[in-house]
Amino acid sequence: MKTKRESGIQGKLNQDTERIVGTFISNARGFGFVEVEGWEQDLFIPESEVNGAFHRDKVQVELLREQRGKRQEAKVVAVLSHEITKVVGTFDKTGKFGFVIPDNEKFSSDIFVPIERSKGAVTGHKVVAELTSYGDDRHKPEGKIIEILGHVNDPGVDILSIVKGFDLPLEFPERVLNQASRAAKDVSDQDREGRKDLRTLTMVTIDGEDAKDLDDAVSLSKEGDRYYLGVHIADVTNYVQENSALDWEALKRGTSVYLVDRVIPMLPHALSNGICSLNMGEDRLALSCLMTLNEKGEMINYEIAETVICVNQRMSYTDVNKILEGEQDARERFEPLVPMFLLMKELADIVREKRKKRGSIDFDFPESKILLDQRGVPVSIKPYERNAATKIIEDFMLLANETVAQHFYWMEIPFVYRTHDTPDPEKILKLGTLINNFGYHIKVKSGDNEIHPKEIQKLLGKIEGTEEEALISRLTLRSMKRAQYTMDCTGHFGLACQFYCHFTSPIRRYPDLQIHRIIKEQLRGRMTENRIEHYRGILPEVAKHASETERRADEAERETEKLKKVQYMEQRIGEIYEGVISGITSWGIYVELPNTVEGMIHVSRLAGDYYYYNEETYEMIGRDTGRSYKLGQKLEIMVDGVDYFQKSIEFVLASETED
Repeated sequence: MKTKRESGIQGKLNQDTERIVGTFISNARGFGFVEVEGWEQDLFIPESEVNGAFHRDKVQVELLREQRGKRQEAKVVAVLSHEITKVVGTFDKTGKFGFVIPDNEKFSSDIFVPIERSKGAVTGHKVVAELTSYGDDRHKPEGKIIEILGHVNDPGVDILSIVKGFDLPLEFPERVLNQASRAAKDVSDQDREGRKDLRTLTMVTIDGEDAKDLDDAVSLSKEGDRYYLGVHIADVTNYVQENSALDWEALKRGTSVYLVDRVIPMLPHALSNGICSLNMGEDRLALSCLMTLNEKGEMINYEIAETVICVNQRMSYTDVNKILEGEQDARERFEPLVPMFLLMKELADIVREKRKKRGSIDFDFPESKILLDQRGVPVSIKPYERNAATKIIEDFMLLANETVAQHFYWMEIPFVYRTHDTPDPEKILKLGTLINNFGYHIKVKSGDNEIHPKEIQKLLGKIEGTEEEALISRLTLRSMKRAQYTMDCTGHFGLACQFYCHFTSPIRRYPDLQIHRIIKEQLRGRMTENRIEHYRGILPEVAKHASETERRADEAERETEKLKKVQYMEQRIGEIYEGVISGITSWGIYVELPNTVEGMIHVSRLAGDYYYYNEETYEMIGRDTGRSYKLGQKLEIMVDGVDYFQKSIEFVLASETED
């Protein structure tokens, strides 16, 4: 049976006159790819067939009959529209003109700027240039400077350049700030009217020490063999009315963005850190998911309600973890709450084990925690580990998200779900080959090479505690598809569940805010046919936009991390570390250090032989000596240099360097 992509390609090849429209993705080495909506794989555009297309252009392409590589090739026949209008880069003045060297390596050409359009920029300034011409085979793109961000060496300019490069909105419009200020009033008697009053219920927030937007609280008690779990989420929609200036701004932003040195919030601080934050000892409006579970973790009953709550205690992950580990000082400080935290651990373990049995995948590898000094210079990079307290909150939030999703699925009204598709068979086969190098294997369904999430979970269980755990976890994660927001409830592969949505973070994610609005209309009996049609009309675009802004935020966060890791390792050139091989390509070997920093040993720096890349076994092999480098292999490396333009770190083998 042909895939959708294969059928589409065959159809196009049979109709020579018909052309395909997609988005051009440039590569620094001259070639590119075209993403076509509905096609599983991108089209490869050789350098000779780019024909002036600029990064992110909407283009028309024609398939090439000759397919030399694995990926279908095509050529650009027309540029339909330009998506990129501004470029961030470093200005270089030369006499009566200058050039902007783009930060984004996908822009393979500098931008020519006439001196009268340079806004007084000097060499070394970080600038934003607006494109006035996209150039052609004989001419470079042209532009004018519209903003000078500061000198390349000024504190904070490096991150600001990334913010501008991703077009992340920093300042809120005055109208939005005024609206937020007017909305941020204390909870009144009128606000409490018609709501379930849960202020006598003991509840806590559990967050990081430096968190300011506390949008979820939890409560738990047990009677007999029944657990009564409450997940209470800030009712942000009470303050952000549909189609208001606040709502449009939140929709445009889509999500809060968490960079190394700052947070770019979805909502103004008057709301996110104020009336919408579940601050200790203050009345707050909430949407609560009240669940009753038995000792097997099975849902007996649940209720979704508009509530008014009052948090008894603000807790940190660190303090809760100390309590769970039996630290006496922490237990004495929070003595009245200790039984509830122990009960939370008990229920979370039951719920997690139940989820594990159905095949839910839990990627438990460390993220980076980067500490900066006052000038923005990185002084420490270390893994950020999850602990028992973070897992408790994750387990309870997942449970609430599933419960809400399932409830509204069966109501058959428009909704925004969080979906995660089954991985591509090709990627699973590749993963199988990779892990065979370590002596592991995974089972796939014969015929279609599909995999059940339980197989991934089993693999992660086998590698737990081994030296290769972090590496194989990352390789496995890379073989997964991206989760996204959709109106269709097609299930979540990674969680091995049929129903899932994002309900628990309306302060920082627009889809959560959107479904809160739907939930409240349904609870109040206002979900008329007109409203159903209204949501059917707007939700496809809301879901698509939310997925896009989430991806933009992820990429911006990743770029700031890469930049700070480069700055950190630049101070350590010449130092020797032990790491493991985390990736192998035809141009070199990637090595990851215990602090999560990854660098590359270029193939040309592997002395003593001519090395080539074996695609079948994913090894770098010496042609004469037969010496090989494999994934997961330990290496002692020396930091040799950094590349700020590509945000990369260069290693060499310590054994091939002199003191």
